[in-house]
Amino acid sequence: MTLFRSKAEQKLVERGLDPARLPPGQYLTDKWPVLHAGDVPETDLATWDFRVFGEVERPLRLTWDELRELPATEITVDIHCVTRWSRFDTSFRGVHWRELAKLVDPRRSARFVVAHAEQGFSSNLPLAALEDEDALVAYEADGEPLAPEHGWPLRLVVPSRYFWKSAKWLRGLELRAADEPGFWERYGYHNEADYWKEERYSF
Repeated sequence: MTLFRSKAEQKLVERGLDPARLPPGQYLTDKWPVLHAGDVPETDLATWDFRVFGEVERPLRLTWDELRELPATEITVDIHCVTRWSRFDTSFRGVHWRELAKLVDPRRSARFVVAHAEQGFSSNLPLAALEDEDALVAYEADGEPLAPEHGWPLRLVVPSRYFWKSAKWLRGLELRAADEPGFWERYGYHNEADYWKEERYSF
């Protein structure tokens, strides 16, 4: 891993980038690799909706048009995949959690969130991770609508964790008092997914 890290850092230096941005065990790519379980789902925006429910005072269901009417936020962040690639300066546009929180009024008991996506996929996070300034429910990437293979029409973006936590094809956020493992966590992926600590797997 020392040789791997040395080569990865040298490539960053050659491009005038700070090697300190690259978490341990990662390498930089300009591409955005496509990784997911199952097929890319087909979506009809006329019937599509997005929910926020669970430990909230006012459960919410939004159509696509209603979601797009909410105040938008743009971020530029580095993203890091558990499969070891990192992509710097990726921009996203979407809705920050604070806008949704105003509508649903989370209960004081809400400490965790489970992201529910198409085809039964889920990912789990502390609610605090969703509250980060650089977290979004995003519908654009790099100035364009999300590509279908990257989660169109909506995906979660939580850049403080390995990117499997940022569920593609997002359909709902469930606030919970207790944590619940998501899809990959049930298959042995680490519950916390902190890339600075290389929390890739729980075994």
